[in-house]
Amino acid sequence: MFHSLASPLYSVPDNLTIPQFLFDKNPLGFLRGAQSVDVSTTQPCMIDEISGRQITFSQAKSRSDALARALKSKYNLSENAIVSVFSPNHMDYPICIWATHRLGAIVSPMSASLTESELEYHLGLVKCTIMFVHHDCLPVASKAIRAAGQDGIRLVIIGNSDSGLVTVDQLAREGSSFPTYPERSMRAGEAREKVAFLSFSSGTTGMPKAVMISHFNVICNILQIATFHRTYDPSVPKELRRFKPGEVCTGVLPLYHIYGLVLNLHFVLFARMTLVVTERFDFERMLKGIEKYRISYLWIVPPQAILFCKHPAVQKANLSSVKYCLIAGAPATGDLFRQLLQVFPEIHLGQGYGLTESSPVISMFPLTQKVGTLGSAGQLVSGTTIKIVTSNGTLAKFDQEGELYVKGGQITLGYYQNAKATEETFIDGWLRTGDIAIMKPNGDIFIIDRLKELIKVKGLQVAPAELEGHLLDHPYIADVAVIGVPDEYSGELPRAYVVLHDEQAKEAKVSRQAEEEIRVHIFKHVADAKAKYKWLQGGIIFLDVIPKSPSGKILRRVLRGNAKGSGNVGAKL
Repeated sequence: MFHSLASPLYSVPDNLTIPQFLFDKNPLGFLRGAQSVDVSTTQPCMIDEISGRQITFSQAKSRSDALARALKSKYNLSENAIVSVFSPNHMDYPICIWATHRLGAIVSPMSASLTESELEYHLGLVKCTIMFVHHDCLPVASKAIRAAGQDGIRLVIIGNSDSGLVTVDQLAREGSSFPTYPERSMRAGEAREKVAFLSFSSGTTGMPKAVMISHFNVICNILQIATFHRTYDPSVPKELRRFKPGEVCTGVLPLYHIYGLVLNLHFVLFARMTLVVTERFDFERMLKGIEKYRISYLWIVPPQAILFCKHPAVQKANLSSVKYCLIAGAPATGDLFRQLLQVFPEIHLGQGYGLTESSPVISMFPLTQKVGTLGSAGQLVSGTTIKIVTSNGTLAKFDQEGELYVKGGQITLGYYQNAKATEETFIDGWLRTGDIAIMKPNGDIFIIDRLKELIKVKGLQVAPAELEGHLLDHPYIADVAVIGVPDEYSGELPRAYVVLHDEQAKEAKVSRQAEEEIRVHIFKHVADAKAKYKWLQGGIIFLDVIPKSPSGKILRRVLRGNAKGSGNVGAKL
């Protein structure tokens, strides 16, 4: 077994909710040797990228408290009720989270890009009582709620709206005059089991599952990251310090995604840095925001890193404030790192690795590396232990590959109402990641392949089984398999290998025009029902038969070999 080489955790509270930890207690008391920090009441907690509107730490606390009062007084939001947030990034997104947690209820963040059918599936699983909906998402939400037969869900609008529905802003303004509520107070150890989030992940295979993330999981991961980087430690040389109070960070990562939710929001605020909230990612606007707000920390995914290397607007941008860049969500190549260092020659640059099921951070590049080892996923954060299991079931040594298992306080509780998937992934306190890894003697971890079938598109998960199930409903398709194919910008793109029914197969073989029309028809079948990142932008390839094992399992490695040799055949309609 391999243990983190960083300082051990000092103390992780197991009786606090996330907002109590962030706003009510002195979080520095949980870090050994941390220096005190005086956060000015005027320091912005968040800044809206477009309008420039600011909210301070004290205002964020009072606004979430007022919203909690309104939710309790008007809707009687109860213990362990589930509240969904269906919205792009917004200044009130975290306010909705913290208000819900103040009352002991659970938050289920949902991607604003979900289609009606996808949202219907999510709602059918979590069965929320209140749904915070961005005004732009209201048409999809209304249709999905009706389709799911959940007309009793109360809708609260994030942002301005002429829908006639109550807004977060209205509730927050009214709530200050409502009576105080009995805030959830937990006994020792209770936060370990108290669910804070139901965050969707496809796990290793299959349809999306709701991961049960406890308050302790999130708080522990924040303190693991802080201990690993010696945040607030006055003995760290000035040139090596990271995550200093008053620094300004990008907020382009979607807050429903675990990377955005824990690192880009909660850890950033724990470090008393300022988050520039981006509602919808626009790269040129991001460049202007870096100069306008003097942004020094970039939290991005590989496709955004590629834009810094290749977008022509970068040549004219003032990026002198940038000091640090973390790339995570999907692997970044050594070539991308070298190109990025030409744009930012002096920054601290590296990768991080984790999963929704590890809430999320398992590894990051350490203080001892100004630039993380090329291709490495970093080193284990404090309080983390791993084992690497070889194909013959033995424990791997240094430089031996095998499947990665992880143990630590950040490992989540399992999948909501899915005992079978939980048993397959969470084994005797270990998280089975499905990733193939190698550990180096210096502590660097390399993720070299993955057993699991997930496709990572711009850091977002696409389950082949979900697309395969949808494609099999198409009248032209007799059999299908979906894999991810490499793409320089997106990391991977979904590609479908399709066996047509006899009639369409004959048409496709006789006429190139008919073949293309069938391909477009199949592409549209997915595009009309699925979020854009799930579209078959990697191409649609027609086969006579899908390669399968004797037991009927799709031989995806054979298809990956086919993909390597087929170039861009049928790609990107």
